[in-house]
Amino acid sequence: MDWLTAYKLPVGKTAKLVFDWLKSHAGGFFDMISDAMQALIDAILWLLQTPNPLFVVALFVALTWFLQRNWKTALMVLMGFLFILNQGYWKATTESLTLVLSACVVCMAVGVPIGIAAAHRPRLFAIMRPVLDLMQTLPTFVYLIPAIVFFGIGMVPGLIATVIFVLPAPIRLTHLGVSSTPMTLLEATRAFGATPRQVLWKVELPFALPQIMAGLNQTIMLSLSMVVIAALVGAAGLGVPVVRALNSVNTSLGFEAGFIIVVVAIILDRMLRMER
Repeated sequence: MDWLTAYKLPVGKTAKLVFDWLKSHAGGFFDMISDAMQALIDAILWLLQTPNPLFVVALFVALTWFLQRNWKTALMVLMGFLFILNQGYWKATTESLTLVLSACVVCMAVGVPIGIAAAHRPRLFAIMRPVLDLMQTLPTFVYLIPAIVFFGIGMVPGLIATVIFVLPAPIRLTHLGVSSTPMTLLEATRAFGATPRQVLWKVELPFALPQIMAGLNQTIMLSLSMVVIAALVGAAGLGVPVVRALNSVNTSLGFEAGFIIVVVAIILDRMLRMER
């Protein structure tokens, strides 16, 4: 098999050349992205950490009641946050929530418009599909390499790696929701003289809202799955004690932090669940 490996395709070398070229010629662009992401992170972190923790918990419970109108769900959210406070993980939880909420803001702001455009342009979606498949199947640790190269160490590279991994979910689900709008409904709307903008805002988006909310839910769950991985590039949060426990084989610490991540996932899932 030497004859086959003697002419190895330069995949790794090509990737390195591309990264080096981007770092040399697009440094200002990446600095601008880094500053914007850092500002978003600082704003959300300030909102979660500046007030009294019980006040923040009360706001989450009130938001849960507003969204779900179910006292059992609101009580479950309250008990979950009180458990987090009891275990002493409030600061780490707010840092992880900051990463998750920042990823949601970026992914939904980018993914929903792209999903709408893909639903209206099947040829565009056909081009995007292999790229989305690659983004979802590439090992998540691979995303950390360019994130470190372009953005250094800290919360920003963790957020960037999370966004790249999570972004296909809102794009695909938004595309699914918009493209599945019944043709009879669209034809009836256009027959009454609706403009394309009116069709989008008054028919397609309301019909696709359950799928878009499912995309938001998936964005949150996938972002939480990146919490531990993001800790490897210096992102603060619940991933830090998990990594520390792994390095020191500390079963107690690892189980505590891992269980808190599960509690946060359940809280966010119940808050945003839409009943069909």
